[in-house]
Amino acid sequence: MAYGPGGADQRGTRRARAVTAATFMLSWVALLWLLEAIDGPNGPIVREYGIEPRQLDEIPDIFPAAFLHFGWDHVMANSLPLLVFGFLAAVRGIGRFLGVVLVVITVSGLGVWLTAPDGSNTAGASGVVFGLFGYLLVRGFVERDALDITVGITMLLLYGSILWGVLPTTPGISWQGHLFGLVGGVLAAFWLRRNPARPRA
Repeated sequence: MAYGPGGADQRGTRRARAVTAATFMLSWVALLWLLEAIDGPNGPIVREYGIEPRQLDEIPDIFPAAFLHFGWDHVMANSLPLLVFGFLAAVRGIGRFLGVVLVVITVSGLGVWLTAPDGSNTAGASGVVFGLFGYLLVRGFVERDALDITVGITMLLLYGSILWGVLPTTPGISWQGHLFGLVGGVLAAFWLRRNPARPRA
């Protein structure tokens, strides 16, 4: 038989994780704004490191492209959902969160590289936003965690309308990045699910 940690210790751990997650996401969003300030709307950096489809030398650009934007309106539109979804995902641990983001960026970026129109240039954090949304939606069901199921259902009720973004309805918006980001988030929930806790004797 073993005793678990006391309630005060658990509350302290949860607060520490929340502070870490909030600080991490605020720093991430600040980085996006800093990069936009340096590059400017449709600047040389985003033109160089955006994803141009089906060119082999463009594959490494799927990673920097997730941090670059085509103007202030673009980065502003991604900032709040990235903060909210990122915090809810990162509060379970930064290491695991980074693994989720890596899967999402890879799947979203490769999807764009394979399917985006010829001559296009794709960048922005919206693939990560959709990926985190997909991850939060299914994580609780994959791990059979009641709290995370509640979080997923709440996210669907509050933000479910963003799912329209996976459809090719708005010219100039990469629905491919949104769709494959969502797919990447769902895959990450399965690939990076927590191992069942071992019973204690």
